Amino acid sequence: MTLTLGSEAPDFDLPGVDGSKHSLNEYAEAPALAVIWSCNHCPYVQAWESRMVDIQRDYADRGVRVVAVSSNDADRYPEDSFDEMKARAERLGFNFAYLYDEDQSAATAYGPERTPEVFLFDRDRKLVYHGAIDDSRDEDLVQRHHLREALDAVLEGQEPAVAETPPVGCTVKWKS
Repeated sequence: MTLTLGSEAPDFDLPGVDGSKHSLNEYAEAPALAVIWSCNHCPYVQAWESRMVDIQRDYADRGVRVVAVSSNDADRYPEDSFDEMKARAERLGFNFAYLYDEDQSAATAYGPERTPEVFLFDRDRKLVYHGAIDDSRDEDLVQRHHLREALDAVLEGQEPAVAETPPVGCTVKWKS
């Protein structure tokens, strides 16, 4: 079941492509934390990856942290293996943590249905926005920047005007 608005961020302790383990506590100082379910093989994620990099770059000086998590079954989707995640992150210059949820415990706790799917938490780690990064797979056709609008609101101490949008993308690939 997907987290509901106002829910507290579930803890995680996952290996990152940077060779370190990452937990929720590591981001305690961030005024906003965007946890985005991701993977390598999904064409929707591929369409939004550069926007994820741009968001982390554009908001880094304000303390925002973007964390991408891949929980897909790598046995059935070898492109989503940890080694492939490392290679993709390096090739595309990811400036955010990219974590591997091999046992799918984080996915079970957060309840994502799609990749990419955003869970944005405020300073108190309460869920304040859930859904899509923006409103178009085609970057040139974006009208609403859902995640950016929610980040701006949170950084100004306000509730996002739009707190939920339907996530768009591939389904999370659960293990049998």
